[in-house]
Order: sequence, then C-alpha cells, then structure tokens
Amino acid sequence: MSNSDKKLVSKDKLSYKEMQSLASNEDIVIRCQLAERHDLRPEILYFLAEDAEMEVRRRIALNPTTPRQADLLLAQDKDEAVRLQLTEKIANLAPDVSADEQDKIQTLTYEALKLLSHDQATKVRQILSETLKDMVDAPGDIIKHLAQDIELVVAGPVLQFSPVLTDEDLLEIISTSHTKGAVNAISKRINVSENISDAVIASNEESAIADLLSNESAQIREDALDLLAERAQHITLWHAPLIKRPKLSANAAKRMAHYLADNLLTTLQERQDLPQDVIVTLKEEVKKRIDHEEDIEEKEDTDPINEIRELHKKGELTEETLGDWMDEGNFLYITSALAVMADIRRVTVKKIISSQSGKGIMALCWKAGINALLGESVQFKVAKVPVKNILKATESGAYPLTDDELSWHLDLFGE
Repeated sequence: MSNSDKKLVSKDKLSYKEMQSLASNEDIVIRCQLAERHDLRPEILYFLAEDAEMEVRRRIALNPTTPRQADLLLAQDKDEAVRLQLTEKIANLAPDVSADEQDKIQTLTYEALKLLSHDQATKVRQILSETLKDMVDAPGDIIKHLAQDIELVVAGPVLQFSPVLTDEDLLEIISTSHTKGAVNAISKRINVSENISDAVIASNEESAIADLLSNESAQIREDALDLLAERAQHITLWHAPLIKRPKLSANAAKRMAHYLADNLLTTLQERQDLPQDVIVTLKEEVKKRIDHEEDIEEKEDTDPINEIRELHKKGELTEETLGDWMDEGNFLYITSALAVMADIRRVTVKKIISSQSGKGIMALCWKAGINALLGESVQFKVAKVPVKNILKATESGAYPLTDDELSWHLDLFGE
C-alpha cells in the first residue's frame, strides 16, 4: 500500500475520479477500506460488489449505503460469508416489504429476502429466521417458507415466535411437517389456541404434548386434559406438567392419583382448587402406598436384601456380580442390588424397571454408580426394553444425559 493511496482512501471527501481510481487499486487493503465508506456513489458500490476478492464483497454486503441492486447481486454470491453478512442487514429492512409493493427499492429488498430464504447454506437461512421471528410486518410468504424448512434451526424460531403465522398456517404445518421438533416449537408459542392444542395432541408426539402441557398460556380443553390424564399412566414425561395445569378437572386428578410418583402425588394433593372428595381420594392413595411399602419391608427378612447389604458393606457387590445375576435372570437379586447400590427403596427400583423408560433406568444405574454400558444391559435384559428404544451410552461409554438431567428423571419416580 503506497503512502499516497493510504492517504487518499482516508480523505474526508473523495471526487468521483478518486473513487474510480481506488476501486480499481490492485491492493486489496485499499479496496476493503474503500468498501467501508458511507459516502461512495452507488455505481462504485455496485462495482465493488463484483470484486474478485471475497473480503471486499463482504464489506460491501455490510455497508448500509449499498444500493439494493447490489444487495440483490450479493444475495447470490458464491461465498457463504458474504451472504451471511448481508442476511441480517437485509432482514432488518423487512417490515412493510411485501411481494405486492410497487416501490423499486422495496421490491428489490423483498427479492433479496426471498433469495436468502432459499439459500443453500443452513446458517444463512437460520440467521434470516432468527432476525425475522419477532417482526409483526415481516413478509408472510417468506415467514411461511422458513416455517416449512427441513432444518429445525431455521423453522424453529419462526414457528415458536412469529406473530405473522396464523392458526391456519400452523395447522397445515402440524399435519404436513416432517421436521423433527417442529410441533414442539409450535407447542411453546404464547397463547396457543384450543384448535392448535387439539392438533398437537392428535399428532401423538409425546415430547411435543409435554411441551404443550408445560406451556401455561396454552389453551387446552378440559376433555382433552382428561384424555391425556388417562393416557399418561405409562408416559412419565407428562406427569409433572399435567399436575401443574390450571383448571385440572376432578376426574383427571382421580385418574392420576393411581399412577403418579409419590412426590408428584403429594404435589397434586397440595393443590387448592380440587373438590374435597378428590382430596380424600388422594389421601387414601397416599396411605395405601405407605401401607404397601411397610408390608414389603416386613417381608425383607426372608429375601436376599440383607445378604446383599452385607456384600455391599464388604465392597463385594460389584458390577461383575450384577452382570452374573442378569445372565441368570435373577430379578429379585438384581432389583435388590440396584436398590442397595443406589440407596433407594426397592419398590422404586421395581417401578422404574416396569416403566421401561430408558432415561429412568439409566438414571437408576447412574445413581447406583455402575457404568453406562451396563445400564444398556439392564434396559435389555432386566426391563425387556425393545432394542430400538434402548437409550445408548455415548461412544466413549459415558451416560448420554447430564447429571442434572439424570437426577431429574430419577425424581420423576419419587426419589
């Protein structure tokens, strides 16, 4: 970079001839500095938008004074870095821009947005979606196109937040979308209508229904809640959000009393909006469980629990021993050993095993201090979880969930 060119590009004001000279300068640093100026003539900016060097074009994409014709050109740039830089700038111009606008500048802005919404790079579409998600006046057809994207990082933000999407749009997406997690995103929207809630429930996506139940602003019909309470017996993911739903019916509360984990049953019992006869039913269920557990404890003198406690005390209750019992199919010894190693009640261990919940069983094994690979065997050999549903250890043999997540799944069973 010559000193004269360096001084020239830093001048407060440039003549048209000086702009032309600097735009054709062989030094990329000079052209990059020129591309950042906000006082260039539109034709100079357009010329730099076709520069052979990506860094020059990237800075032109970032420049707010770049004419829309040049932005439209940059929206088709071969380098993703240039398109990424352009995306957020153009997206912020989205309000009041539609396909029907006659104004040339607005039409060009809309065309650039449309090109970026079809960009082959997921990151470009993702930035566009995240920028447009809260805009009330964002172009409807572009928002709907992003909402139907096959990548959740693109579709998710507008599905969860965009005020542009109508209930009709959302119903269509629920019924046709093949993007994993799309229905979950819709379930988390503010003020989900009853019609949308019905469609989410009809989708039978357990995690999406759990998100819907957790969404306090979602409107859910009472008969739909009753149906979910009946179906939830073997879907522990729904238990906690169900008992926290406002306007929970007496029928739903009674159904849930028979299968909720002890801690959740106590929480349900503490609700202030349930009729007295339901409270009585809940208290009777709590007492029944306590009596049942006392019966089990009385029988423990004739079962292997004391023997296993002694082995554990001596440090002889090993993973190898547990593996041998699994190979022999000795269910009572296995459940007793897991109860002792995890320091939880055996009735809870049996409840977790019978649930066939991969996450619940892995949480139990984690609490028992055994390795995750053995946790896979417990799922398959003891709980008889189908192979396709087994929660696998990571490639390094670690648990696939965080300690907080494992602890949370264990809490679902009252421990």
